[in-house]
Amino acid sequence: MFGGYIRLLAVERIKMAKSPVWLLVLISPAVAVLIGLLANPAGNWVALLSAMLIIHALLFMPMLTAVFASLVCRFEHGGGGWKQLLSLPLSRTSLYAAKLTIIMALVGLTQLLFGASLLGIGAMRDMSGPIPWTVIVQSLLAGWAACLPMAALQLMVSFLWSSFAAPLALNFVFTVPNMLIANSQTYAPYYPWVQPLLAMMPSGRDSFGAFVVPTGTLMTVVLGSFVVFALAGLAAFRYKEI
Repeated sequence: MFGGYIRLLAVERIKMAKSPVWLLVLISPAVAVLIGLLANPAGNWVALLSAMLIIHALLFMPMLTAVFASLVCRFEHGGGGWKQLLSLPLSRTSLYAAKLTIIMALVGLTQLLFGASLLGIGAMRDMSGPIPWTVIVQSLLAGWAACLPMAALQLMVSFLWSSFAAPLALNFVFTVPNMLIANSQTYAPYYPWVQPLLAMMPSGRDSFGAFVVPTGTLMTVVLGSFVVFALAGLAAFRYKEI
């Protein structure tokens, strides 16, 4: 099974290399650079991080996760690709794991570029004090982990729906209310499209009510919902007739 997973991972990487995905990962970091140039963090690294991550985590991370999920299924939806692929002596579980890994690798690359943008803007603006590496790394990793439930959910939707645009439209509908839901301490921690914002926001920044959610509580909810969505997606992959 592991050998099949590695082979499928290599195949998925080659397919992604032929897509425009490498341009898409640049969009959010580029916008973050613009916001960082316009922000007024008063020389404070944490304030700069908080300003740059709002649009990145609130809008772009949910949307990009959906785009990545649609792209990893796009090739198979054309010309009977699923039938050809699933007729091979390969485990459907390995196929699901490989596609999910590619999605999260692309999310991780986006996070790394966002982190590089933050450091670049900080250097340009001659920020005072040492770089808070712990805060930055924790923010990037937590934001990446918070995309796991969305990635699993969107992969399942993209597999079940042959339309490339339909999963994106669905994701857009659920992303739009983010600003309102982010203010709710009751609902925000359980809403997958808001979780990246809550996870990336440095502790102590409470511009919105829900930002006071303890990290441990948030990550428990994130991992729990990821398990639910991943099992549902895996079941769809394994038992749906093509």
